[in-house]
Amino acid sequence: MTLVGDLLAAQTAHFAGLDPLLPAATGLARGDAVSAALPDGGRVAGLVNFTEYPPGSANRLWSAARVWELVPVLGGTGGAGMDALLRAWQHRMAGQADFDPDSACVLNWPSRDVGATRALLDHGLVPLSVLAVREHLGATAVRPGQLTVRRARTADLDATVELSMLELEYSALVGSAMIRPEAAALKREALATRLRSGDPVWLAEHDGVILGLAECGWTESGPHTAAAARLPRGRWGYVNCVSVLPGARGSGVGRLLMATAHAEFERAGVAGSYLYFNPPNPLSSVFWARQGYRPLWTMWEIRPAGALR
Repeated sequence: MTLVGDLLAAQTAHFAGLDPLLPAATGLARGDAVSAALPDGGRVAGLVNFTEYPPGSANRLWSAARVWELVPVLGGTGGAGMDALLRAWQHRMAGQADFDPDSACVLNWPSRDVGATRALLDHGLVPLSVLAVREHLGATAVRPGQLTVRRARTADLDATVELSMLELEYSALVGSAMIRPEAAALKREALATRLRSGDPVWLAEHDGVILGLAECGWTESGPHTAAAARLPRGRWGYVNCVSVLPGARGSGVGRLLMATAHAEFERAGVAGSYLYFNPPNPLSSVFWARQGYRPLWTMWEIRPAGALR
């Protein structure tokens, strides 16, 4: 086998020992190669992909405009391998000298691989986002009280956009989200598409007043899909946005919305459900754990890109 082939095989075995839901490590498809030597004579490798999202792109709502992403292939070298590869990456990035605040260096790594955490922190990266999964736990029984939950309709577009923007504004304080001038228009376009398509989007009401939103969808993880690098094969329920009006938070609105969503996911026979949340968020970091979600992948990030050390 080649160096990369050996590393991928060892990394797949390492991932399997960390978490049974982690997919096999995938081959390197594209990007600029980077590698580093280890004291024992071994080597680690990776690819660096650069992406620049144009103005008006939806990706710019949760990402810097200019992104360098490292895809590490460490085998089973743990923290030592991660440290060596990050040093090589930092040396490469020093030539970019990009200190624009709208630039970032990012990498995704299994959340349970705490052996690599120290190296990531030492190089200035912070865990801004987590992909969390929920396996088959069934739907949680929640007393609705005076609340009602119903599917959103196209006539509810204004209300869904308002709630979605509230979530984005809060997330921008505690994570990687960015408030762009075109944010509301992009949200409106995406939500209009979901509502027209009949995607699972719910609203919680009290006396006809809309208090909360759960915007969900479906993801297929299979051969040649982007999801296959992060999730086991199968159909997954996706929770894109849960937002509750500030005055109604803590009253059970979010719990009732998610009980409804999970019941729908169970009826559809999904492999599980997943979402992204920001660990620094004092609300979602507690709420999602109580809903049965656990971290699978962590996105480590540093802004600006030139601050990688």
